[in-house]
Amino acid sequence: MIRFLRFFTLFVLSTVSCSLVAWSQEAKKVSPAKKKVVDRIVWLVGDEPILMSDIEYQKLRLRSENISIEGKPDCFIPEQMAVQMLFLAQAELDSITTDETMVNRQVDSYLSNLVSQVGSKEKLEEYFGKGYSQIVDDQRRIVRNNSIAGMMKENIIKDITISPSEIRSYFSSIPTDSLPYINTKVEVQVIVRRPEVRLAEIDRIKSKLRGYAEEINKNKSSFTTLARLYSEDNRTALNGGEYGFVSRSSLEPEFARIVFNMSTTQKVSPIIETQEGYHLVQLIEKRGELVNFRHILLRPKVTDEALEVEKSRLDSVASKVANGEMSFDEAVDRFSTDPNTINNHGLLVNQNYNSPLVGSSEFTLEELPQDISRAIADLKPGDFSQAFTSRSETGVKQVMLVKLYARQEAHRANMQQDFQTIKELALQKKQNRILDEWIVEKQKSTFVEIAPEYRQCDFRYPNWISTKE
Repeated sequence: MIRFLRFFTLFVLSTVSCSLVAWSQEAKKVSPAKKKVVDRIVWLVGDEPILMSDIEYQKLRLRSENISIEGKPDCFIPEQMAVQMLFLAQAELDSITTDETMVNRQVDSYLSNLVSQVGSKEKLEEYFGKGYSQIVDDQRRIVRNNSIAGMMKENIIKDITISPSEIRSYFSSIPTDSLPYINTKVEVQVIVRRPEVRLAEIDRIKSKLRGYAEEINKNKSSFTTLARLYSEDNRTALNGGEYGFVSRSSLEPEFARIVFNMSTTQKVSPIIETQEGYHLVQLIEKRGELVNFRHILLRPKVTDEALEVEKSRLDSVASKVANGEMSFDEAVDRFSTDPNTINNHGLLVNQNYNSPLVGSSEFTLEELPQDISRAIADLKPGDFSQAFTSRSETGVKQVMLVKLYARQEAHRANMQQDFQTIKELALQKKQNRILDEWIVEKQKSTFVEIAPEYRQCDFRYPNWISTKE
């Protein structure tokens, strides 16, 4: 896509997907609350003002993420805000709205993670120089506007198509040394075995959780303290087990049933079993179809002996596949216990939403889990690894057998191997040209007032300043 529009999207989305480590480091170094800005309107787009404080706020965000800007921030930032205002104004005319549940879910999840990284709500307030409720309101407005502007852009370009001749013309226009570089892509099949846990170990875990529940219900200990001390969920433990607002569909069915049926914040749930382990839950708040809760997660320990048993089983399976007694697909059906891949002949599905390969069975080597990437490093298509021990995404110990199903080596894009990729790039270029033209046309019919000190800019869209003034 055109660099400007890609960065504009990044700029708006940065408030949701920023580097939290950078946030926490920056928060420790500077206290923006001490740098007061005398606020005033510096841009007016239609009836919508851009305040000096808005620009300073975005400078702060970009600085915290170590994002550099080509040119002057006082030129680049307000222009991006003005462009978004054009989309928002048209969206209002077209009655385009967003899902407030989605907005609340993103804001709550983002701020929950941010607070856990920075250390406390008070530190976050100090960093931004405003109360937490104001930070929430600002974040909600940003996420809402970003969503609506994104839907408006999609509405503008939804009917744009591209012909084969346009694709060929686009490809021909790219110098050979500027053709996109296609990284190595692989497809991987897996057989996964999770060892059975001894009943004595399950009893031990449940006994611990029952003890925690008794301490909490008798007010001997707080849920947050016990979560920090004992929960094995690394994402939430430091934040007292707080999970953040989520929808019912994002939780395992039995877990969701119990949590959504809870009616008091004073008591804890019964012990809940999931694929991750065993949980205690304390309700924090329900908000429509969303729920926020704290939890303590304990995972039963798997013995080394149990892991060795499963490794031996998969080594035996590998021998049978190698000897032609069964195919790898048949081995997946008979021996794999992984619910995510067993119905797909063991093929892994790319779930990295930042990847153009998301939803497919293709991965770059960097997108694969490290243990799987190492296992296939020296394999040829059709070969499979020895059985090895790994951890699932939820931290559960398991044994895997991995087959390299297909591999496409890194190369410069060509029409034979990468037609779909080239088609998408050509379509993106055409869509961005249409969006550029739409913005230029909207400028002509939109009243814009810019403070004198903000006019001396090399704008991407120069028609902000009317020649009639």
